[in-house]
Amino acid sequence: MGRRRRPRGRNVTGILLLDKPLGVTSNAALQEVKHLFKVQKAGHTGSLDPLATGLLPLCFGNATKISAFLLDADKRYRVRVRLGETTSTGDAEGEIIESHPANHITRDQVQDVLADFTGEISQLPPMYSAVKHNGQRLYKLARQGIEVEREARNITIYDLQLLDFDTPEFDLLVHCSKGTYVRTLAEDIGKSLGVGAHVVALRRTLVGPFDEEGMVSMETLQQVSEEKGLHGLDQLLLPMDKGLNHWPAVYLGADSSFYIKQGQPVQVPKAPTEGYVRIYGADEHFIGVGEIDDDGRVAPRRLLANSN
Repeated sequence: MGRRRRPRGRNVTGILLLDKPLGVTSNAALQEVKHLFKVQKAGHTGSLDPLATGLLPLCFGNATKISAFLLDADKRYRVRVRLGETTSTGDAEGEIIESHPANHITRDQVQDVLADFTGEISQLPPMYSAVKHNGQRLYKLARQGIEVEREARNITIYDLQLLDFDTPEFDLLVHCSKGTYVRTLAEDIGKSLGVGAHVVALRRTLVGPFDEEGMVSMETLQQVSEEKGLHGLDQLLLPMDKGLNHWPAVYLGADSSFYIKQGQPVQVPKAPTEGYVRIYGADEHFIGVGEIDDDGRVAPRRLLANSN
């Protein structure tokens, strides 16, 4: 007898706003949810550290085709920082490698320093990160005690608000561009204050068009799975184009829909003059992502294979 094939899973499309629990990796959370939904294809939209909780959009089926756009989206975090201690990882999971008295630091001193970290700044990726060096993830090298040179990157901190302050700890609200390492931001703030710092708690509250509203915990998913099965779980999914709601929509007629599916740019009356757009066909069905060309036409960038 031949080998019995393993079931491939369901072909389900949509986005789930998972509230990632504390202490698990983003991939472990993804695999658990994928198993619950019994889906064939799924991916997440940017890792959260095991120490971090909060918004982790998961894309199923065709929605994985837009996950890269969510990876590039702006993020918002609430972070608790502890002054006076620098750790090997930049957060509470690492070993303390340097300590200084910090009880003399005042709220006003922290507030003054934050101004230096608002706007476009240069940031050095930490060794404990997923950035690659000669094909290897930095965190794998860091676990071997290896440190390599990294190139600084330009990122943007749109907003940096000081919330609770209870020396030697304080809370920040950080609204930032893609590629921002909040652990590095905390370390650099501590360095500017002369006492060092590390992250003790981190929660992501926004990814692109998504915020905390609509997030679902792992406990809720387990409960829905037990009580309502797959149908109940599917009701928690958002349409894939919701992940692009921060972009304007353009609607095409039958002729334009045909040409854009052939990979050709099309002229659309009253279209935006620049940037990415959501493209809808003649039946107002979402067919993919476009971008405005230099000549003002809508050019296809990521179309769905089964869009009709």
